[in-house]
Amino acid sequence: MSPQDFRFSNEPEPHKQRTRAILTSHPEVRELIGKNPTTFLAILFCVGSMVALAWLVRDAAWYWVLLLAYFVGAFFNHSLFVLIHECSHNLLFKKKSWNYLASILANLPHGLPSAVSFTRYHIIHHSHQGEFLWDADLPGRKEAAWFGNNPFSKALWLLLFPFFQLFRTFRLKHIRPLDGWIVTNWIVQFAFDAFIWIVFGPQALLFLLLSFFFSVGLHPLGARWIQEHYLTLDPVQETYSYYGPLNTIAFNVGYHNEHHDLPSVPWNRLPELRKRAPEFYNTLKAHRSWTLLFFRFLFDPSITLHSRMLRADRTPGQD
Repeated sequence: MSPQDFRFSNEPEPHKQRTRAILTSHPEVRELIGKNPTTFLAILFCVGSMVALAWLVRDAAWYWVLLLAYFVGAFFNHSLFVLIHECSHNLLFKKKSWNYLASILANLPHGLPSAVSFTRYHIIHHSHQGEFLWDADLPGRKEAAWFGNNPFSKALWLLLFPFFQLFRTFRLKHIRPLDGWIVTNWIVQFAFDAFIWIVFGPQALLFLLLSFFFSVGLHPLGARWIQEHYLTLDPVQETYSYYGPLNTIAFNVGYHNEHHDLPSVPWNRLPELRKRAPEFYNTLKAHRSWTLLFFRFLFDPSITLHSRMLRADRTPGQD
């Protein structure tokens, strides 16, 4: 595989077939499917912690704002992104509207409204993995070509990752860019930002924004985007899990193969899914360190934005 070309597969995405096999061999894993409303308490804790930190740094020296954003705020905001992901799968409450509201709350310390839009695109990612006109997780062709395999350009891509994630959505013509929930997300978010700016000061809002950009970008936590679907360990395996210690504070988001196989299993039960079906997961390659992957992505010229698997686009409902 050339680092300047995407890899193409004529095979269907791997998870649907493995899901059927797991449910046939281990029907008891259906017990793991369900809701976890206590996740909402984690949202409250993380949001409260970020608001408290924003208050503490409102008059701090600029270097303290930067350091706290990188070494503390990024971890809280990354956790909140994971919890938004849980909401996108309706894994907190039975009512979809309650999950939307929880995700909008979790979105507040990020500074930019994205929770509801993420839900729209992420669910499509599961059903159309690797399909260029459907999967917003795939880099754009120009995006991949621009950044090549230079360490500095890849670092810039990570730093600005939220913007590129936004730009990708413009190629997905099948999803409405606006609806009532998305507008609600924007109104609530910008009202919160205005409150932070007026009551805490602009430096507090800057802290929140820096924490968000670090949490998904130029930070070892940003390696999660490389870990999930980049062809880093095998030219054929297109989804990877991470089984390192940061899963403890990242709500098991590293269990990515398990999540794609059974997305109705909440974060706290994903390790149990792996234990109950070991023959399906212990044979797959996996990552053990986001930090090592972060530096490998930057400095290994064989890993580029082209290190992804593509397949033919399907129409909705087509198998």
